[in-house]
Amino acid sequence: MRIATLEAWPVEMGLSEPYTIAYESVSRVTNVFMRIETRSGLVGYGCAAPDKRITRETPDGVLRTLRETAASLLIGSDPLRPAMLLRRLQANGLDIQPAALASVDIALRDLIGKAAGLPLWKMLGGFRDRIRTSVTIGILPLQETVDRARALVGQGFHCLKLKGGLDPEADVERVMEVRRAVGRGIELRFDANQGFDLDESVRFVQRTKSARLELLEQPTPKGALDILGRLTSQVPIPVMADESLSTLRDAFRLARRDLVDMVNVKLMKVGGISEALKIEAIAQAARLEVMVGCLDEAALGIAAGLAFALARPAVQYADLDGHLDLVGDPSHGAVILRNGILYPNNRPGLGFDPIT
Repeated sequence: MRIATLEAWPVEMGLSEPYTIAYESVSRVTNVFMRIETRSGLVGYGCAAPDKRITRETPDGVLRTLRETAASLLIGSDPLRPAMLLRRLQANGLDIQPAALASVDIALRDLIGKAAGLPLWKMLGGFRDRIRTSVTIGILPLQETVDRARALVGQGFHCLKLKGGLDPEADVERVMEVRRAVGRGIELRFDANQGFDLDESVRFVQRTKSARLELLEQPTPKGALDILGRLTSQVPIPVMADESLSTLRDAFRLARRDLVDMVNVKLMKVGGISEALKIEAIAQAARLEVMVGCLDEAALGIAAGLAFALARPAVQYADLDGHLDLVGDPSHGAVILRNGILYPNNRPGLGFDPIT
């Protein structure tokens, strides 16, 4: 089997619910879709969600990399040898272009699953067959936050993630009011997106103790690992690294120094499923829990994250909601969502062809 063609194209999508986090507001996003076809006609699809702040990539840059570098290195190669092909790409600049690398990784694994006639989540390990996802509420005024929380619970979600980091006092108030509004049966998570210092983080945890937050995600600046570690040792709730984890080496550093309780693995941030599997192994050895997260990704990217989440035992949490508000997603339907729980469609590979 040999790769015959590689195509890539951008898809710009609006958000039905624009959102604000600690460092930006988002109303439109661009994903880059890609298609690898073999000489026998077998096709694998991938998706990149470049983000200038997080992955340090732009859609134009990803397109150029896929159409030029990736195509020249992959066409004529055996797609059933992903480890060799991905290493080749990393050696030619994709080691610092994680979303571009992730899209190729996803497409290759989609193709391999189709060649084997097996769903990707089973090929990767098949540990579980469904997982609950949180759904995110951006930074909104107090009453809008509460109204949004009630609406999401009414839609069947059982886990809400609140964004904050701009105003610790307002964040405390929003957390407490949401807890009163939704009751004790709903899980609450909080993500400060690096917006707090150590003292603010400690006070926030103390003042929201009665809200019983499930976890606190990346409250402090990503490069301040010592502060993150001090916080983890001081507060009673699990502290999660997100922006502080972008590479395999980051995972090793966090685990070796026991700086956090949990890590958030995003395929676009770490470079795809292959790198995510290595990070999950480190986390499992260090007894760190893993959450699979996402950026503003089309459902095809979410399907890849879901396959990883379902496959591996260290993955206990999912935050795979990046597709829910995208308008005009050509891969709509790649995953199944019922009452806040994500299911695969159980067809070979990722089980979805966005272009028919």
